Amino acid sequence: MTEVGAVVIGRNEGERLARSLASLRALNVSIVYVDSGSTDGSVVAAHGVQIEVIELDRGRPFTAARARNEGFGRLRELHPDLSYVQFVDGDCELFAGWIDTATEFLKGHGEIAVVAGRLVERDRNASIYNTLCALEWERPTGEISACGGIFLARVKAFADVGGFNPDVPAAEDDELCLRLRASGWKVWSLDAEMARHDAAMTRFSQWWRRAKRAGYAYAQGAAMHGQTADRHFVRDVRRIWFWGMIVPLIALLPAWWTRGWSLLVLLGYPLLAVRIFASGRRHGWSAGDAWLYAIFTVLGKWPGLLGVLEFLRHRRGDKPKRPIEYNGETKPA
Repeated sequence: MTEVGAVVIGRNEGERLARSLASLRALNVSIVYVDSGSTDGSVVAAHGVQIEVIELDRGRPFTAARARNEGFGRLRELHPDLSYVQFVDGDCELFAGWIDTATEFLKGHGEIAVVAGRLVERDRNASIYNTLCALEWERPTGEISACGGIFLARVKAFADVGGFNPDVPAAEDDELCLRLRASGWKVWSLDAEMARHDAAMTRFSQWWRRAKRAGYAYAQGAAMHGQTADRHFVRDVRRIWFWGMIVPLIALLPAWWTRGWSLLVLLGYPLLAVRIFASGRRHGWSAGDAWLYAIFTVLGKWPGLLGVLEFLRHRRGDKPKRPIEYNGETKPA
């Protein structure tokens, strides 16, 4: 009987994928690797270590949701008695004790569908963007509303809600958790190391694309579930509109006839940064980390706004020119 299986997704992960698969093979679990059009030999490398591989049809847009669903389906074909599934991105290595810790927890808590642990950035200080990722990975322990894409799920719960929505290209994990909670399940965060993540973000352009993708995710999530009791992502979208568009318009449009006095509205940005900085300090972050997070949170309103506008254009009927990458060289981790 195979109790636990793992689905790994990736695109052009190179050495990161090799480390990810090695960490799982050491745990003696059944593994399915799902590849989204890699050109770096990832498929050959996975076959080389006797991993079951699925290559996604290039005729449909690649999304993490679609990849994980197809991997999950193949796992269940191979092991109909599967009880738990661990989802892993190809840029992550699972810690040795995580699966045992997580499965034992789920066995003792029948109301919980999904459990996640701590995600540790592999090289936190390699760049300011890696540091930002490390700060984002921090979450409280106990019951949570959503986790990231790395987690252990109860197979029954995951299957009962239909898995991920393949049409959600970003923040698909938030959308899944929302449906799980609406069905009466709980999502939990454990105070245990789960995986080591390798963001490998070294350029501002990578951070910008990642922030733009977040804006797209907020807009789509609010459009899909904004009317629910959770008001899913509604506040996030409103903040983006306010800080990314409304404040600049209020400051700049009347600047001529107010003799520049309207530009004082722009002081709202440093005030917002100070407020975010204070929140970071309350979380126990160093002053440097808190300022870094605050500054980039404020800057993120503009790529976020572009992401919102891109979603609105796609919803109107314009087809995306290319899929939103979720892994590999062209995607910020």
